[in-house]
Amino acid sequence: MLIKQVALILNQHSGADNGTDRAAEISAAFAVHGIAVALIEIGPDRDVAAAAKKALSLDIKQIVVAGGDGTICGVASVLSGSDREMGIIPTGTFNYFGRSLGLPQNIPDAVAVIAAGRVERLNVAAINDRIFLNNTSIGAYAAILKTREGIYHRWGRSRLAAYWSVLKALASFRAPLNLRVTLSGQTRRFRTPLIFAINNAFQLDQMGLGGRECIEQGKMVLLIAPPANRWGLFRHAFALALGIAKEETNYEMLCGDEIEIDLRHRRKHVARDGELERMRGPFRLRILPDALTVFVPADYQGRVR
Repeated sequence: MLIKQVALILNQHSGADNGTDRAAEISAAFAVHGIAVALIEIGPDRDVAAAAKKALSLDIKQIVVAGGDGTICGVASVLSGSDREMGIIPTGTFNYFGRSLGLPQNIPDAVAVIAAGRVERLNVAAINDRIFLNNTSIGAYAAILKTREGIYHRWGRSRLAAYWSVLKALASFRAPLNLRVTLSGQTRRFRTPLIFAINNAFQLDQMGLGGRECIEQGKMVLLIAPPANRWGLFRHAFALALGIAKEETNYEMLCGDEIEIDLRHRRKHVARDGELERMRGPFRLRILPDALTVFVPADYQGRVR
């Protein structure tokens, strides 16, 4: 595949600020391969969807996104189901999506993958028709993200601010979720501080959790934390916030390609790949097969990621 030009959607503020001009660095990396760049920067309002729609309006088949998982998810939400080919330059903190594909974590090598031209169609997941690539959650973790937004806005992004947001959010977190989960025609009731759906086997492995075989079957894993006292809730939430798992956490694990979650209070904050929004239930989760075309390395082994 000969690529002459790409549309580049750039979130300059994803991940650590190392003082480099990423636009210039990425453009120079593409120039090595004779590829021109049409740059679309995401502004301070972080309207990722608007940037992706602008890229769609261009007569360019290859659309590249440079950013963290939240930015990549926002672009994928617009490109899903289209004929466009999506390139990934991971520049976030965890980079679960890019790492699950085996993509390099430095700009020149990530650009080289795109220039090589191998693409694969991938499954994605959705909650109420909003795409997520790695995970979505309701409950304590979403509460942490909501608190973290305010802390970052006031004090800036830092690991210390992230830790403080966990403590502050859980100190005021009151009622657990009372919910019904319907899977394969059967409904069960749960009382839990958080519910977490994962569509990424790599992230499960990184968190020390089972469930890879579920992803291999083209389904998603649903983790439901057990009722816990305040200390137990801190342990669960810290594990998720830091991208690790406590082996002793006895999550209830379900597997399915279509899951419905119904709560007594219908409007909740929902986290999708680290981004937060308020949504109305009931919450319907489903797998969308072959919905996204993505550039992958030459040694990419297949559909499970």
